[in-house]
Amino acid sequence: MSVYASGSKNLSYENGHLTTPNVKWLGIRPSDITKFDIPKDVRIQMTPNDIKMTENLLKDECVNSKPEWANELRTMLEMKENVEIQALTCFGMNYLTEVYLPKKLQDFDFV
Repeated sequence: MSVYASGSKNLSYENGHLTTPNVKWLGIRPSDITKFDIPKDVRIQMTPNDIKMTENLLKDECVNSKPEWANELRTMLEMKENVEIQALTCFGMNYLTEVYLPKKLQDFDFV
């Protein structure tokens, strides 16, 4: 998300043309794990590298300018687990398009 919003350090000379500062995080977030009662067997345990990367993201200027993003990252660190959007198939093949996304859009549940 931070690369979409503020650009890549490797392509800093192109960031003005490649960024989308108003991008919204609609996809699955760490807080959704409990909100949608996502089963343990589809959650991903964070590795030491994942933890370090998340801690580094919390030091990033772009992330700190978006408190909701920082809160989600802190939630992920507290839980020591993450989940990918594919995990929602545990509720059925159409859950993402028929339940999850309509609810997120209806509730303006994106950051």
